[in-house]
Amino acid sequence: MIILTICVLAIAFGTIFARASPLSRPAKLNWSSTKALIAFGDSYTYVQGTIGHQNFSFIGDQFNLAYDAEALLSNKIVQNQTATAEGGPNWVEYLTNCGIHQGLTSPQDCKKQLWDFAFAGADISTEYTPPHHNFTVSLLDQINQFKQYGHPALLNSLPSFTQDKTLVAIWIGINDINDSAKYVVNFPTFYKSLIDTLFTSVEILYNLGYRNYLFMNLPPLDRTPGNQATKDPSPNSGRVV
Repeated sequence: MIILTICVLAIAFGTIFARASPLSRPAKLNWSSTKALIAFGDSYTYVQGTIGHQNFSFIGDQFNLAYDAEALLSNKIVQNQTATAEGGPNWVEYLTNCGIHQGLTSPQDCKKQLWDFAFAGADISTEYTPPHHNFTVSLLDQINQFKQYGHPALLNSLPSFTQDKTLVAIWIGINDINDSAKYVVNFPTFYKSLIDTLFTSVEILYNLGYRNYLFMNLPPLDRTPGNQATKDPSPNSGRVV
């Protein structure tokens, strides 16, 4: 089992990241020398790609998991005001300054390349909650997909790409909470299983050589975009989201 230190990202006050290291004191990642960010998660993190599933992904879906290096490297980020949960550029685009402008952006043209494998509507694993659509790619499948296709494509086709100059960002869980809200289960046990599965999937990335990780925590449920968009958002309304 690997040991991970989890830090909070404070964009306004500098960059503090966590490095995964077995039984050693974690070291800070040098953000200025970081060349790429690889992202996994749900609609909070996904970006639209020219060969992704419309309004859901940068590349592929559950029916189209396979791709080669040519497909990945020719893919471009599509920036518009409807493709993301944020209604425009999301946090990974602002963090990397990649894909924030209207139109198409190749990740290769960015100083810090953004390779985003998040899928809108994703949960951690279909073992615990059903997929939102039959084409949805869960976090576990996103990482397995990356292991089989994305990692070798980037490592073998981009001379500048190295694991030690890459930050892995993961933000997941809001769909798991909402989708399981009506379950009749012991929630501490249920959520522990979800977290265990999450970090088992992280070990897949760790074994590929990635050592730098950023884990984003969930917002309080009353601060979710869906709740904020309602006419009478909780907790003012007394409703539970």
